Amino acid sequence: QAPLVESGGGLVQPGGSLRLSCAASESIFGATTMGWYRQAPGKQRELVAEIARWGNYADSVKGRFTISRDHAKNTVYLQMNNAKPEDTAVYYCNALKGGINYWGQGTQVTVSS
Repeated sequence: QAPLVESGGGLVQPGGSLRLSCAASESIFGATTMGWYRQAPGKQRELVAEIARWGNYADSVKGRFTISRDHAKNTVYLQMNNAKPEDTAVYYCNALKGGINYWGQGTQVTVSS
């Protein structure tokens, strides 16, 4: 079983909304921190948002994106509102547990009209 499985990516129009989900396997239940990173073509992977006790956001998404976590379901979500073309990227789920970083396979988000 993959440690992290993302879903919810796709095509969204500028100004639209999208919700990403990431389900963590039992092996990393109770991760210290869970979060979302993204990588656009030709660019380095960057932090979008992460959550331990509270959320921490990249400046570029503050006020538009919201990260949340359901501990019972071992799932983290990223609600993307007012999407912009520059949000287009592959989004990766991340979990930190016991000093080990776990990554999902990535889900494509494209913001275009």
